[in-house]
Amino acid sequence: MEQLDQKSHSTPLGKKFGGIAKVTAALSRTFSFRNVAVTFLVAYFAIFLAYPIYKAFAGSFHEWNPLVGTYNWVGLDNFKQILTDGLFWKSIGNTAIFMTISVIFRIILGLGLAMLLSSKLVHCKDSLRGLFYMPTITPLVAVSFVWMWMFDPQFGMIDKVTGLNINWLHSSTWAMPAIIIMTIWKDFGYATVLYLAGLMNLPKDVYEAADIDGANSV
Repeated sequence: MEQLDQKSHSTPLGKKFGGIAKVTAALSRTFSFRNVAVTFLVAYFAIFLAYPIYKAFAGSFHEWNPLVGTYNWVGLDNFKQILTDGLFWKSIGNTAIFMTISVIFRIILGLGLAMLLSSKLVHCKDSLRGLFYMPTITPLVAVSFVWMWMFDPQFGMIDKVTGLNINWLHSSTWAMPAIIIMTIWKDFGYATVLYLAGLMNLPKDVYEAADIDGANSV
């Protein structure tokens, strides 16, 4: 009997059914893992994303006092209060100014440095790339403390170097520029890396065509 089993496995038909069994087992394991992964992702999305969004949306139509425990329906009163509040529109304007200036300068600075680092005239490119990207990977808390000290009106380096006497972070005029400067310094390295990756992956034909057309090194 054992000899017959060995012969059946040694025949082409036996090998064929053995291969099918292995493929079926592999597909079954893959399908099981996929089901577990999908179930985990759906549960994560439902608990940490969908449910909080639903609660926030439902809570916007209620007046909730966590100290007392009241949760009363107010309809659209919360939205009316926001839309008629001058401070809300002022914050929207400040956010728009902050976002516009930060994004524009990050793009300009990142693209300029990427073009500089991709030039053949610049040496020590690897060191400069790491140096420019260092602020991006620095924790925001550490960056905030460093810039807070730099903007200090008594001991800050910025006022010492420029000769100004500005209380940057406590001024309604200069607080926004100070935060914008810190944000640009923190994030321009990421834009530099993205633009540099795109410039380095350009085909040589593009540079050759540019040379023929009379383009300079910039």
